[in-house]
Amino acid sequence: MAQILLTPSQRKDHRAEAHHLDAVVMVGSDGLTDAVKKEIDAALKAHGLIKVRVQSDDRTGREAMFQALADELNAAPIQHIGKLLVFWRPKPDKEKKINEDRMPGPRDVKVLKNSSRYGQRPEVKTLRVLGNQRLTPGGTVKRAKKPRLQSVKKRAQD
Repeated sequence: MAQILLTPSQRKDHRAEAHHLDAVVMVGSDGLTDAVKKEIDAALKAHGLIKVRVQSDDRTGREAMFQALADELNAAPIQHIGKLLVFWRPKPDKEKKINEDRMPGPRDVKVLKNSSRYGQRPEVKTLRVLGNQRLTPGGTVKRAKKPRLQSVKKRAQD
């Protein structure tokens, strides 16, 4: 796979974003194994911008590893400074699963209630109404009414 090419200004922006990040994956003395590549790929899918720490003291080996990872994982090489390697790849869009059986969640409703003492300002109260509740015209919370069962005949008439 070919690596992602970025302009110098885009690379600069990603370097600035990666400054405060900690290393997500560490490459040990075994070097670049399939398990390490799989972890780096999973981290790129989850985070997009990651740092990888390499324990090797060989600078040319780290540079070769930097380019090899960028090519294999289709990622943009952002920075190689010391033993840290920074990669970026755009995060894939997640598909939202829509559950048809899901009930509505809680919602906060502001209710204006007249004071019990006359001549006082009305009070604004915030009430939490759950999915199985309803708000009455008087401003109280009650359970929602269950739908009435209809016979087969009446349903056919509608």
